[in-house]
Amino acid sequence: MARLYAISDLHLAHPLNASAWDLLRPKPPGAGLILAGDIGESATHLIKAFERAKACFTHVFWVPGNHELYSVSPAVAKHPADRLRGEAKYNALVELARQHGVLTPEDDWMLWRQPDGVDVVVALVFTLYDYSFRPADISREQALEWAMEENVWATDEALLHPDPYSSRDEWCTKLCDRWELKFAEYARRYPNVKFVIVNHWPLREDLIFIPKIPRFTLWCGTKRTRNWAEGGHFGADYGGAEVVVTGHLHVRRTDIKEGVRYEEVSLGYPRQWEKARDADKGPNELLRQILPGDALVEEGQRIWRPQG
Repeated sequence: MARLYAISDLHLAHPLNASAWDLLRPKPPGAGLILAGDIGESATHLIKAFERAKACFTHVFWVPGNHELYSVSPAVAKHPADRLRGEAKYNALVELARQHGVLTPEDDWMLWRQPDGVDVVVALVFTLYDYSFRPADISREQALEWAMEENVWATDEALLHPDPYSSRDEWCTKLCDRWELKFAEYARRYPNVKFVIVNHWPLREDLIFIPKIPRFTLWCGTKRTRNWAEGGHFGADYGGAEVVVTGHLHVRRTDIKEGVRYEEVSLGYPRQWEKARDADKGPNELLRQILPGDALVEEGQRIWRPQG
């Protein structure tokens, strides 16, 4: 197969972002594009993203972020899926993606064949978060109050419903249970093969860098995923991750942790990629090439990529 690219956090509700997405250019046959969540807040935004992506790439992958899961009142919703809540909305968006030929976490994970003959599994997951990215002395019951001490609050608390689960924590636990079983299954199917793990939320708390709103970490993932990229974590045959692709933070960068490359691939809100626009760069230039990867960088190195 050809090259594999990724981008996330398109936020197509913003007209400037939507117009920029219309300029996406086709890649050579065989190329793949990962859409790593927060494409927009409505099914209409997803349709726009999927149609353009499929016009430009042979393979398109999608995992949801928190914004896709928002539910609004019938008076505001333009698509029936947007009036659904929780898991029902997620399932409706999965079907929408399938209608456009886009792979989701609910589909079989693809074995991506690289030109050098070293295959990898593209593992699409959807984890949500469980508020565990908080100081050790802050209990779950205290977590929201702790965030509000610095006026930090996520819109998720009003618009991202966990139905039929009692809480987003419980939904996160059920999701992680599922993916851990699926990782073990694919490790047995493809012994010692490396994975490209795709999730909207960071897998590790130490990858979060949001100094202006540090207590927003509550809505940034779960400690449950900390070791998912490590070889052997899901059985002796599990080859571990070659690359982990995430978004959510709106801070584009590359990190190397314990030999694994972590790519944060957000576009972000218009103000957050203004410098790239000033340099005449848009989504085409800001697509992050996932495979083949860059030349090896040093352990612990972080590379900022505000302009691609």
